[in-house]
Amino acid sequence: MQTTDKVFMVKPVRFGYNPQTAANNAFQKEGFEDNAQENASREFATYVSLLKANKVDVVVAEDTQVPYTPDSIFPNNWFSTHDDGTLVLYPMFAVNRRNERKSEFLETIRRVFEIKRVIDLTWWESEELYLEGTGSMILDRENKIAYAGRSPRTSEKVLADFCKQMGYSSLLFDAYDQNGELIYHTNVMMSIGTKYAIICLDAITDSVQREQVVDSLKAAGKKIIDISFEQMTNFAGNMLELKSRDGKPILVMSSSARKSLTPEQTRELSGYYKLLSPGLEYIENNGGGSARCMLAEI
Repeated sequence: MQTTDKVFMVKPVRFGYNPQTAANNAFQKEGFEDNAQENASREFATYVSLLKANKVDVVVAEDTQVPYTPDSIFPNNWFSTHDDGTLVLYPMFAVNRRNERKSEFLETIRRVFEIKRVIDLTWWESEELYLEGTGSMILDRENKIAYAGRSPRTSEKVLADFCKQMGYSSLLFDAYDQNGELIYHTNVMMSIGTKYAIICLDAITDSVQREQVVDSLKAAGKKIIDISFEQMTNFAGNMLELKSRDGKPILVMSSSARKSLTPEQTRELSGYYKLLSPGLEYIENNGGGSARCMLAEI
């Protein structure tokens, strides 16, 4: 099952610019810190309401004041769930992000998801190797392929461990932004749904790697929508396909991502999906993540 009608979200209480993640997240911007928590809370509430109004089941967990976790609003990095009842816990690059794996959150997940097996990859943190969930990996769940761009947050060794335990194959590549820096999370440049794959192909500078990714996506029956560096900078790669409770396909992206799409891309996507585009300016600039990062699929 590629898509779900249920998502887990974390309501922020101390959201803000995180220097520990800014070390390798070029999407974070200084200068938006004033009233970050207040503005993020407003954007979060609007996003949750939009999803619920479109028949997506939203499980909201409220963050705690202690320990300090400024990026808890992005829960898809520390866990993922799978339709065989597996819960996977992931090793995180930033020390203060490891505290996001709170017992309260896990208990909330247990109430809405029957856990039959836990795969705990967090021990890799002791080796200083990381794999940040569905930030690091774009999962073609139907074909069991994990696409991943190498980065300080995405280790080939941990990816191999995940794939072995989950029965996935991997397609690893190198992806760079327009300044030649490694892209910190694959999910800011790539999204896979049931019918479409949205990807910034220019980011994969090695022609052999790029061809491997294109061939794999086409073999899986995905129609490719190629986005530019500018669109990627506006989080057009950070989309997630969901479905409503009555099975209708939904594509979620931020308002900045939607504004960056060409008329042709918008027509193509809106012909298949209902497009939802909440405004997430403060969350995007302070956290360096967008609409997809805020959703952990159940």
